[in-house]
Amino acid sequence: MNYGAGPSQLPSSSSSSSSSDDEIWSQYIKDWEEDMTQWEKEDELLARVHASNSKIMTYLSQEAERPKRIGSVPGHLVINRGREEGNSRLYHDYFSDNPTYGANLFRRRFRMHRSLFLRIVEAVRDHDNFFVQKMDGVGKLGLSTLQKVTSAFRMLAYGTSADSTDEYVRIGESTAIVCLKRFCRAIVEVYGDEYLRTPNVDDVARLLQKGEERGFPGMLGSLDCMHWQWKNCPTAWAGQYSGRHGGPTIILEAVASYDLWIWHAYFGLPGSNNDINVLQSSNLFDNLSQGIAPPAHYTIQGKNYDVSYYLADGMYTKWPTLVQTISNSDDKKKQYFVMMQEACRKDVERAFGVLQSRFAIIKGPARFWDKRTLHDIMTACIIMHNMIVEDERDEQEDVVISTPQSIPNAENMCTLATGMSPSPMYIGDRCIPVANPDSKKWSPVGAQPGCILEKCSPVGAALRP
Repeated sequence: MNYGAGPSQLPSSSSSSSSSDDEIWSQYIKDWEEDMTQWEKEDELLARVHASNSKIMTYLSQEAERPKRIGSVPGHLVINRGREEGNSRLYHDYFSDNPTYGANLFRRRFRMHRSLFLRIVEAVRDHDNFFVQKMDGVGKLGLSTLQKVTSAFRMLAYGTSADSTDEYVRIGESTAIVCLKRFCRAIVEVYGDEYLRTPNVDDVARLLQKGEERGFPGMLGSLDCMHWQWKNCPTAWAGQYSGRHGGPTIILEAVASYDLWIWHAYFGLPGSNNDINVLQSSNLFDNLSQGIAPPAHYTIQGKNYDVSYYLADGMYTKWPTLVQTISNSDDKKKQYFVMMQEACRKDVERAFGVLQSRFAIIKGPARFWDKRTLHDIMTACIIMHNMIVEDERDEQEDVVISTPQSIPNAENMCTLATGMSPSPMYIGDRCIPVANPDSKKWSPVGAQPGCILEKCSPVGAALRP
């Protein structure tokens, strides 16, 4: 507004000038009153916001100082399960000096001896404070360590739901699930480095000796994969994880030795992959490629070797570290080699079967959504499987390995199989003696008189004529 008067705006008369000034002043007063009203409203709003923030800050400070256990949650069903009675019954049934159920039933239901179970319980309790028995807000003792670990073991061993452990252990469903997850994570963190290690020098020497006794010098174990069905696989991932098994699965690649110890476990790839894809993604030969693997010295037909190998089926690629079977052969010595190779290769199949029978949770469909939880469950089961193998190894010394009759040396092996003198067979770059049904003399497999003989390529794992 222009409140001044200049030469160009001189009033025509005194009455009109006075009337115009009154109108201008009235409008000015009106605008000023509106502005004041607006400011008052804004001040009132700011005062309300400040008061609200003060109340919130006061509430948060009180909540921070208030104890975490504040009593029952409105609408939450509280069940008096009798935790103390459940803990007492569990102790007298299995862990007292004179338990109701003896050592055989304990071994059957907990999959291991009581001494090994108690060692695991103590290690898990020391590692994770969650498993320590505590008091609640009203001074009552909570679940004991035995109750929490037993509920996790029942779910792992029998593959049952979390709710089914409530009747005997007296533990809620949600608490049982938490116990299972934290127990598996604790097992992986405490025992993973020891019981999922790669073979050291002593392990390699023992495995090589056992392989030579079974007719395969230089063998460390057998390699194969298994699938674990994923029932609650997210819908967006179902196509990626579905393979020839019809539904979503997760693959476990493992190497097992004669005593069913699992030396290598690689878990997590989708079920749409085949064994070759899994092998290329795994870290099975990382130490060998980096030159830090323990030496594996052995001799075949007077030739020294320093690289060991694994037995595998015909699915795998022809690498010098994999010795495969031979399919559809009418040659007697090849058939005998197939019999020996497949018998020893069944070690990993037996390991898968024993692992699933001990821990039924990985035999049935996986019901968890989180892939990391499934990884912890599978890894924990493999670790405890190896712990059981180690704990019961002395008891299994007299158990007959599922292989054909052990032969002192290769020549006698071939003579026993075919009644003929042996001839060398090249597996990879190794010369394995087998019998030649067409000749009594030593000659490579399928060699014709006068031909130039070459051994198999280093990347091959099959017979070469």
